[in-house]
Amino acid sequence: MRTFECHHCNPSSRLFFDNTQCIICDAEVGWCPACHTIAAMIPDNEVGYRCANPGCGTALVKCFNYASESVCNRMQTPEDHAAYDGLCDCCRHNAVIPDLSIEGHRERWASLEAAKRRLFYTLDLIGLPHPSPQDESVLPLSFAFMADALPDAGLWRSTGSDEKVYTGHAQGLITINLKETDDAERERLRVDMNESHRTLIGHFRHEIGHYYWDLLIRGHDEDASRAIFGDPEAPTYAEALERYYEQGAAADWAQSHVSAYATMHPWEDFAETFAAYQDIVAVLDTAIGLGMARAEHDGTIDAMILAYQQVGLALNELNREMGLLDMVPVVITPAIREKLDYIHRVVQRSTATTTTPTPTPTPAP
Repeated sequence: MRTFECHHCNPSSRLFFDNTQCIICDAEVGWCPACHTIAAMIPDNEVGYRCANPGCGTALVKCFNYASESVCNRMQTPEDHAAYDGLCDCCRHNAVIPDLSIEGHRERWASLEAAKRRLFYTLDLIGLPHPSPQDESVLPLSFAFMADALPDAGLWRSTGSDEKVYTGHAQGLITINLKETDDAERERLRVDMNESHRTLIGHFRHEIGHYYWDLLIRGHDEDASRAIFGDPEAPTYAEALERYYEQGAAADWAQSHVSAYATMHPWEDFAETFAAYQDIVAVLDTAIGLGMARAEHDGTIDAMILAYQQVGLALNELNREMGLLDMVPVVITPAIREKLDYIHRVVQRSTATTTTPTPTPTPAP
């Protein structure tokens, strides 16, 4: 994630992706969909706000969840505000939000929205489509942020505390359990499952991988995917899941997979690799924005991997000096490189081709 400038200040001060106010001049700030930056917002009595960035000046309105719920920082044009019931390009994807009558849920929702905005930034950076439920798409993307609930007749209803919400994807709906916003609980699960990382943005990047398998691979490129990741029907997902939780991953899993969980089933291997690809894109974008020369690359997968390894080495050593976990734990072997190359080619192809997905459920947790 790159940093931005507040052009309301003189001289300009630095703004960050999650800012809602400039700490120097106190100007309200937000994401401008016209110039694709976090920018100062100049109040305008006729339209609401105008972007303060030089050469932009677009008329803008706050997203409803920014103006009324304080869980967003995105702006939208008056036309989009009217067309999408006041919701920005991120918030309009929400199918279910947490029960805000419960103490702490608003803060948890804000954490989820912050991670989702970063997800969408990366998807836009690499040019992947993410149609909202209001758009004309066979497989629109939506999100359910929930605690202790289960599906009922196609809707989501609250239930007793014994019911569990499983983070996962099915038919374009990504569900995230609110407990993943609890740092202590998430770390406990990370240790229990022997994961190198367990983060909110990691969940979003993994689950969106399942979505893009349905959108870009199913019915379009399944043979090529099968050649790289294996046959998703042999064994079945249910059989693979049972085997994984009984036996775990093979001892040499790191030779060909980005995580132990990726060994469970070809769908999970694709989703974990897709998440790793997004990690590479996001880390390099941030490093380039911060002026790290080693992060520069020519857009080929090998150059991206090399730059990621160079930046990762520096980040890992810095983290070790502070007693923290490695920032980049994955060693990219030739087998993993082949999988990342496939993801890279799928992404590049999708930016130039509009696909029509087959809306078949993916039973992927």
